[in-house]
Amino acid sequence: MRAFFRSIVVAVFMAGSGLWAWQFPDAEAAPSLAYEKRPVEFSEIEGWAKDDHAAAFKTFRLSCRVFLHPNVKPKPSAEIKAVCELARMLPNTLSRDDARSFFEANFTPYFVRRPEKSALLTGYFEPEIQGSLTPNEAHSVPVYAKPDDLVLITSAVDRGDLPAELTAARMTSEGLKPYYTRREIDEGVLKGRGLEIAYISDPYEAFIMQVQGSGVIKLDNGKRIRIGFAGKNGHPYTSIGKVLTKRGVFQGGMASMPKILSWMRSEPTQAREVMWQNKSYPFFSRIKGDAPRGAMAIPLTPGRSMAVDPRYHQLGMPIWISVPDFNLDGHEGLARLMIAQDTGSAIRGSVRGDFFWGTGPAAGKLAGRMKHPCDFYVFIPK
Repeated sequence: MRAFFRSIVVAVFMAGSGLWAWQFPDAEAAPSLAYEKRPVEFSEIEGWAKDDHAAAFKTFRLSCRVFLHPNVKPKPSAEIKAVCELARMLPNTLSRDDARSFFEANFTPYFVRRPEKSALLTGYFEPEIQGSLTPNEAHSVPVYAKPDDLVLITSAVDRGDLPAELTAARMTSEGLKPYYTRREIDEGVLKGRGLEIAYISDPYEAFIMQVQGSGVIKLDNGKRIRIGFAGKNGHPYTSIGKVLTKRGVFQGGMASMPKILSWMRSEPTQAREVMWQNKSYPFFSRIKGDAPRGAMAIPLTPGRSMAVDPRYHQLGMPIWISVPDFNLDGHEGLARLMIAQDTGSAIRGSVRGDFFWGTGPAAGKLAGRMKHPCDFYVFIPK
């Protein structure tokens, strides 16, 4: 659940606070957001009056925990701070009409001009997977915590001769080296270091959990472990769907997550080699609470939290999405106010979002089939 400005966005967890501080070492290289100079009237936004603004307000209010924290870096703008101070003064639960009035009084919407490509909304979810705290015949695939020799690359001086696409590396006695690839990790290079959080049975479900960035591991004794993204090995992400499309396994646009998973299980030898084409490997940590956490380290809200490209969008802020041709399991059309609270390695572009559906198989079914052209309206604080 992370994305990077050219080389990297450094997300520094502030010990004991439960918050993230964002630092953009290469911010001057960030592209600008192209939106219409004329603001949009709320009455011009199709579906605006019908949305559940109270749900959007409750989700936005979670963002304000971060914006109003005294140690957050960089400091939010005066406009963001002011609107958040007002939001935190109001009850967490507002009526739809009062919540709608809040957004209309404090934000100005602008239509984001679609780029030539990649105006796309996909979905993600938190999978539930059966597992064990100890390896056994049924559960032998490890879920790894972040190794202590993994370090982020934050400057050109740190990078040295390492390839420009690497965002993290392995600290050795001889300096920084590229971290182990997915293949090397799958073949056991980290075995025996005490990094195993749990064990699961299916390497393909492990891969899906890594792509989603979080998961719930269900133990035989009825207990559940929630894990979240803790870092990755620094190698660039490669889309397995694109690899399979290029090889002719799927036609363009047909490589949905359920189809990829079905193919992997039917072709295990090829699947292992294809997965290794994606050298990127995420690590996890156990987290508390009843919901996964995104890039802002606050709980994600199903149907309201969205991952975006932080090169274009301020995390924590509202974005209206419009998906006219959305039609999944009786859901026709999709137009609602989302809150940008997460990022993703594959989420790249000014009109590119990843819609959080929730936890479990039902959410996964919808997330796996969601791939629709969309429009964005950014909300700028007055």
